[in-house]
Amino acid sequence: MKLSKAYKESPLAEVTLRKYEKPFRLSGRDLVKKLCLSLGILQPGDRRDVIIDVFMVLLHANKPLTSQHIEEEVKKLRKQHKLPVKGVAPSNVRRQVKRLRDLFFVERVGNLYRITENEQLHTIFSERIEKFYLPVIVSRVKEYCEAVEKQRGSNGSDMQKM
Repeated sequence: MKLSKAYKESPLAEVTLRKYEKPFRLSGRDLVKKLCLSLGILQPGDRRDVIIDVFMVLLHANKPLTSQHIEEEVKKLRKQHKLPVKGVAPSNVRRQVKRLRDLFFVERVGNLYRITENEQLHTIFSERIEKFYLPVIVSRVKEYCEAVEKQRGSNGSDMQKM
């Protein structure tokens, strides 16, 4: 069975982390936006920023929420901040929740969503991303470095043979 090139190049795990200035004089939506940018779940300059509002709704929820309730709260929040409500379709809200789940910040309990184990964000980051997710990725990158170095060593300095 031959694997397609797209399948072979699909990452098993992926993380993007960015370093910004310290969270000085930031609050509310701007602070959550900077966290999303830092975690790589929002791209700099991206206008499609519904994930910020989805994250905020879940951060402020006192109990687990359905995706429909998240959608309703996101619409209220965006109106409150005088932002367009486009992009707040049910499918997009579910996609953004999934992205937060993929980074372990949100978990599903039945058909409800909440911040993972109602835990502090820095604890989730430390225990699930820093101690679990990153080492696995770093280890695999090192394996690729070693494989390239091994091939480089066997081919001398001739890059064409690689």
